[in-house]
Amino acid sequence: MRILISGGSVAGPALAYWLNRDGHETTLVERAPGVRGGGAAIDFRGSALTVLDRMGLLAEMERHQTRMASMTLVDEHGGVVAELPATAISGDLEVLKSDVTRVLYEATKATTDYLFDDTITALEERADGVHVSFENAQARTFDLVVGADGLHSTVRRLAFGPEADYLRHLGIYGALFTTGNLLGLRDAGLMHNTAGRSAMAFTAGDNTELRVGLSFVAQDLVYDRRDRAQQEKLVADHYADGGWEVPRLLEAMRGAGDFFFDSSSQVVMDSWSKGRVVLLGDAAYCAAPTSGRGTSQALIGAYVLAGELAENKEHDAAFASYEHLMRDYVERNQRHGRAAARWFFQQDAEELTEEADDNVPLKDYDCRNRSTASTRLL
Repeated sequence: MRILISGGSVAGPALAYWLNRDGHETTLVERAPGVRGGGAAIDFRGSALTVLDRMGLLAEMERHQTRMASMTLVDEHGGVVAELPATAISGDLEVLKSDVTRVLYEATKATTDYLFDDTITALEERADGVHVSFENAQARTFDLVVGADGLHSTVRRLAFGPEADYLRHLGIYGALFTTGNLLGLRDAGLMHNTAGRSAMAFTAGDNTELRVGLSFVAQDLVYDRRDRAQQEKLVADHYADGGWEVPRLLEAMRGAGDFFFDSSSQVVMDSWSKGRVVLLGDAAYCAAPTSGRGTSQALIGAYVLAGELAENKEHDAAFASYEHLMRDYVERNQRHGRAAARWFFQQDAEELTEEADDNVPLKDYDCRNRSTASTRLL
């Protein structure tokens, strides 16, 4: 089939990898002008490692692991409050988001048509497929369209309706950016928490850089998602009296080339498909950064969706099976994400009583012929 994927972060290229192996013709459209850089370190846990292994990419990802030694919690004067071991914050394998995206791009660029610096503007389902209009590229028709374009998915908005119908805000906003290693850290990170606020910095780029995260509690902020100056002011205002190294980090934020700001939200939908359009990853079932499972969900979801498309002759049956296999896993991760948000910022006394399940049942799809004569549980 001719399959269009919107979104070039993790879920989109991972899906393209499997679809290419099955002989489909894949096109991937991405709003950014090239492979995205920046971003925080992301975790791979449990069954997501099995998916990487079946892709033949596990060893490559391991070569890029951050090897963080620890995360130290400090008070406003820099005094040590507690030490968090790497295993508590990095999952089974931690890699910078920019490295993950680049590895997936390298694994798919020869067999996927990448349309950078472009976006979908209209979807029209017809008898012969989905007619897609782009901002820059010429319109064309695809057999299927996959929205793997994140929390603020364009495909979801065009096919399913307004974003507000599906987003559930968890009361947290956060900024991420990269700066020089102004704290002199080495393979480690520092975190300073106060009521309703968290400032975190950890090393990257062979200890030449810091990835910085500034998160705070707030309800329903009104801002333009494309107005960086407005977003920076929101962050600065919420940290105006911040202690520790916060003033230096705020100054570094203003000069960062990869500044990113957004809410910590979840996507909750009754169905992830409509006709020949299907959603994947955060676009369908974002569990919020507090869950720590977004990347794992993206990889596992891509593996399952491609496998079910190979097993089922009709796309609607494949979409239904994909959702059936993924739904319980996603809902557990979303419950964990909500509980973690409440616990981290101490908005109530509820403890994290339910751990997200990192090991989920996966069919043993054969990487070459997709035979599922044998199925094994992890």
